[in-house]
Amino acid sequence: MPTAPVFYLGTHLESWLGHAGVPLFVSHRRLARRKTLPKAQMAWALDSGGFSELSLYGGWRTTAEEYVAAVKRYDREIGQLDWAAPMDLMCEESMLARTGLTVLEHQRQTVANFIRLEQLWHDSDDQWHPESPFMPVLQGGQTPESYLRCWDMYGEAGVDLGNYPLVGVGSVCRRQHTTEIRDILEAVRDRDPEVPLHGFGIKTLGLRLYGDLLTSSDSMGWSYNARKNPRLPGCTHASCSNCLKWALRWRRRIIAGECAEHGEPCDGTIMTCRQRDLWAMRERAAAAAMAS
Repeated sequence: MPTAPVFYLGTHLESWLGHAGVPLFVSHRRLARRKTLPKAQMAWALDSGGFSELSLYGGWRTTAEEYVAAVKRYDREIGQLDWAAPMDLMCEESMLARTGLTVLEHQRQTVANFIRLEQLWHDSDDQWHPESPFMPVLQGGQTPESYLRCWDMYGEAGVDLGNYPLVGVGSVCRRQHTTEIRDILEAVRDRDPEVPLHGFGIKTLGLRLYGDLLTSSDSMGWSYNARKNPRLPGCTHASCSNCLKWALRWRRRIIAGECAEHGEPCDGTIMTCRQRDLWAMRERAAAAAMAS
């Protein structure tokens, strides 16, 4: 029986980790500045903040060493980290213009960085963090062939994407209203029908068009939606763009439908069987890496 996809609610309010009760997607840029960190009450995933770094600086200012150290801290102090996005380079036209590089070079650096993060994680000989949480991400231009080229680049570098509990598909959030993304996801599925895929920044329309091809996704669309609408009854703030109540209601509309484990309705506030699968797959991957 198929299990429900995992939907990570994107938020710029990292304190929600301690009380939101649903899987969250939180940026490293928000967590890095904190001296004390909230304790997660639910599984969550880490956004590396790549879109902001490339937009602001035209490249990565954070080093791989700094990022690995930060992720270990989050894993230790916050807990329940499902996975962490790598320091990839998006391939939208705006990002290419900002870096001055080609799609091919963005892909090359994305693959090289993932390998570097994995090496740094394991080279530290840290018994508290034996398994790496970093998720490989496929980046590409506007064609399925471009993403398959990135897949091949991972393989040529010795990375078998079929061995990872989740593989991200990047550079999709700006063009998800088109059929391009479904074509890309179907091409990746044709390469490996069993590969679990994560879609970054997938809005409501995107989930309707190709959500059936995704194992998980994230979105912070609730905040934009809240800014464009009147606040909820009982709320006293100027708008609900920072409102957990609004975010959770928006999330329930996104993931409405019967859950294979919890029945109808299930709003995702309980750890689903798919999330437990992610934890188990991560542990198996770590055991295989240690045995090789």
